[in-house]
Amino acid sequence: MSIYKQLMETGARYFGRHRVFKYGFNISPMYRRSTGRIVNVSRDLLKISMKLPISYKNRNYANSIFGGSMFSAVDPIPMVQLMNILGDAYIVWDKSAEIHFKRPAKTHLYANFEYTPAELADIKAQVQQNQEIEIIKTTQLTDKTQEKVYCEVKKTIYIADKAYYKQKRARKAQA
Repeated sequence: MSIYKQLMETGARYFGRHRVFKYGFNISPMYRRSTGRIVNVSRDLLKISMKLPISYKNRNYANSIFGGSMFSAVDPIPMVQLMNILGDAYIVWDKSAEIHFKRPAKTHLYANFEYTPAELADIKAQVQQNQEIEIIKTTQLTDKTQEKVYCEVKKTIYIADKAYYKQKRARKAQA
């Protein structure tokens, strides 16, 4: 079990999973370096919002937000969010990502990450039927009014039934 998962399990008992998610991400060295900050997490973890403030830490040569900061601020959230929503009966992995820059970002950026109850029910039904699936989650980095899109990130996420995944790995190890 990773240290992050151990901290989540322990902290959730005392502070609530949503608070541990928010503050855990914000103090985690792997996320702090992105310069993004989680600003809100719903109690059920279905909605998360983040802010990527422009600062001397993430400005590039053209005086706009460095593309790597945009990607790294968005990258871990959909997968970790889904892992925490689905629980230990599922394996959840990032499989691939695409990033599309729309315009230079010379302002603070914002992003929202959301899973709906219907989407989760569909994921569970598909995994039950197929044992493993892939979904694509798209996140847009926008200005505060959400009128201008500066960057779009598409993440392909692999989801599998944990028992099936273990059997699949065992078969590959024997081959």
